[in-house]
Amino acid sequence: MTAIGHAGHSTRRRFGQNFLVDPHYVERIVDAISPQPGDQLVEIGPGLAALTRSLIERAHHITAVEIDRDLAARLATDFPPERLTLIVADALAFDFSTLQPALRIVGNLPYNISSPLLFHIAQYEARVRDVHVMLQREVVARMTAQPATPDYGRLSVMLQVRFAITRLFTVPPGAFRPIPKIDSALARLVPLRDAKPLIADEALFARIVAAAFGQRRKTLRNALSGICDEPALRGAGIDPGARGETLAVTDFVRLGNRLSQR
Repeated sequence: MTAIGHAGHSTRRRFGQNFLVDPHYVERIVDAISPQPGDQLVEIGPGLAALTRSLIERAHHITAVEIDRDLAARLATDFPPERLTLIVADALAFDFSTLQPALRIVGNLPYNISSPLLFHIAQYEARVRDVHVMLQREVVARMTAQPATPDYGRLSVMLQVRFAITRLFTVPPGAFRPIPKIDSALARLVPLRDAKPLIADEALFARIVAAAFGQRRKTLRNALSGICDEPALRGAGIDPGARGETLAVTDFVRLGNRLSQR
């Protein structure tokens, strides 16, 4: 089996770099994305361009956000501007609203910042067509988890209220260099659009969800004591003695909207 190598680049741990090198999985991922000419493709962390090259072959042009200046310099050398619009920036701080709408975001996300980056991307749901990201398998399990299961938590609620999320397939450690100690998985996120529940106060909703899962053993009576009292919980149809992990996404929305009216 042929492989795409390091090409002399020394990985930087602070950037969480694990490069996809297996051509079989590159093809599977790109097939799952199914890029088309004219798509507004944005790749986060193109690295050594394993996915980048195949994405450009199918879409003809993509935009890439790369934080590593050395890798960005390589990319600028390997791909002309008419094929690759290169943005040297931290994706965690990048304003995706500066790009054209109907974004198709793609990325092999660094494991050390995967959750914060997903929360950041979620802010731009109105401008996003879909998201395909490779993450630690455990993170994808949390993204797709259902209430009253061990993996269900803040990430589950905050993403599922905005996106339909599907785990597509797993990717073994041997597909990367350096080889990580965990399995990865490819996830697809598609904005709910008209099916998204109305959230009256986004900041309050986020605060409620964060508090509910801040200490999982706490009942909502205690976990949300700084936000609301027992009568308010009961008024929203929520049992004060329940724990956050037992509430469905719609329960959190109902509670948030009820409290926003007070």
